[in-house]
Amino acid sequence: MKLINEKGKLFGIINIVDLIILLMVIAMVAAVATQVLGSRVQAAVSPQVECTMEVSIIGTAPRLLREIERQDLAGEQLVSGNEYMNAYIEEVWFEDYITQAVRDDGIIVDAVDPSKKDVIVKIKTTVPKGTASPKIGSQEMRAGRTFIVKTQTFECSGTIRYVEIDEE
Repeated sequence: MKLINEKGKLFGIINIVDLIILLMVIAMVAAVATQVLGSRVQAAVSPQVECTMEVSIIGTAPRLLREIERQDLAGEQLVSGNEYMNAYIEEVWFEDYITQAVRDDGIIVDAVDPSKKDVIVKIKTTVPKGTASPKIGSQEMRAGRTFIVKTQTFECSGTIRYVEIDEE
């Protein structure tokens, strides 16, 4: 039996051009599936460890402070896009907002703003053990990065103060 017969079919079964097209389609489907499902598969297979981070919403206006107090965000589940994440707000507290002011003699000094506050949000989640890029949804968790604290009824951007991943 010939490898390619007189009609151009491989082993007399399939045309070589059709085979190449079929292999390209399979490769594209595999690439798309890896991109879409890759992180979910890793998260499902890898052992999970607890991760804690603090996000600081700096210089929050009084009207938003009142809304945060009214909603009592502790215990709320975070949202990414239109999905609930495996991440929860553990605690929320206010700290003085320190701003710089110029005195009459031209010296710059730190001063406590009388109306604004920094809002600190402590968030707990789990991440795959040993992950290089811990994430909540599509947002990476690294100190210094901007992070959107989003629940079903609240959304505000802040800066990540610290991230702690358990080593278990």
